[in-house]
This record gives sequence, structure tokens and C-alpha cells, in this order.
Amino acid sequence: MRSRTAEWFECKIRYEKVMEDGMQKRVNENYVVDALSFSEAEERIIEEMSSYISGEFDVVDIKKATYKEIFFADQDMADKWYKAKLQFITIDEKTDKEKRSTVSYLVNAGSFNGSVKNIEEVMGGTMIDYVISAVNETTIMDVYEHGKSAKTDDKPEYEQ
Repeated sequence: MRSRTAEWFECKIRYEKVMEDGMQKRVNENYVVDALSFSEAEERIIEEMSSYISGEFDVVDIKKATYKEIFFADQDMADKWYKAKLQFITIDEKTDKEKRSTVSYLVNAGSFNGSVKNIEEVMGGTMIDYVISAVNETTIMDVYEHGKSAKTDDKPEYEQ
């Protein structure tokens, strides 16, 4: 059996959203999905969004994301996504000079400080020397991992 190599794709959708005042407004929203190809990413975002959006929507952009990994949080307050750049520090054995390589991560948290805490919790369990060089809030609404869908086989509450 072929092993699955995860790639993250950023998908932008456009639809008519009903605002709090009852008016409709055309909005663009960004999501991230785990897929093997652009066509699978499009299929997955359509499947996921069909569970949430009752009207029509368009997938207006799909691009490969540059995230090495995504750090998910279990807290209910973790409703934001932050792009974090970490620099890994190594020493070149030949020249004895410090070398830094930059890697991007996507971090789920409720606040900027929470995102830094999540990074430190994950990276604290490693032996890698690193510095956090940047953390920025993104416009990403949600992330959908492979095998975790908005559609579940759970019975609705009224059938339980």
C-alpha cells in the first residue's frame, strides 16, 4: 500500500454571506486542506464548504502552502491561525560557524501569546536549537486534515 505524503493547500472561496444585520455581503475566506494534488484539494474544499454554506460558492484560488507542519490546539478559544517562522540553528562542522535555516509553521491559538506558547510546547519536546523569528495572524478560517471531515457519521441530536 502506498503511503500518504501530506501536502497543504491554501484554498480561497467566495460566496454571499448573511451578515449580523441581515444584509448579504460577498466575502472571500481562506482555508487550508490536506491533499495529494490540486484537484483533490478542490474536491475536499468543496466537500467541506458544502456542509457550512447553503448557497452557491466559488473556489477562486488554490495554491500549495509553505507550511512544514501544522500545530493544532485543543482549546475552544483557539479560533485563530498564526503563521510562525522558526529558524533552526546548526553549527557547520567544517567552518564551525552557526547556520540558520528558516521553516514556516501554521499554529492554532486564541491569541498571539497562545501561539507562542503552543510553539514552545511542541518544540520544547525536541532537542533542536531554534528561535522564533516571526509570528503573524493569518486570515485562514479553518484547516481540514485528511480523514477529518465536517461530515461525520454521527447521528443528529434529535435522533439520539
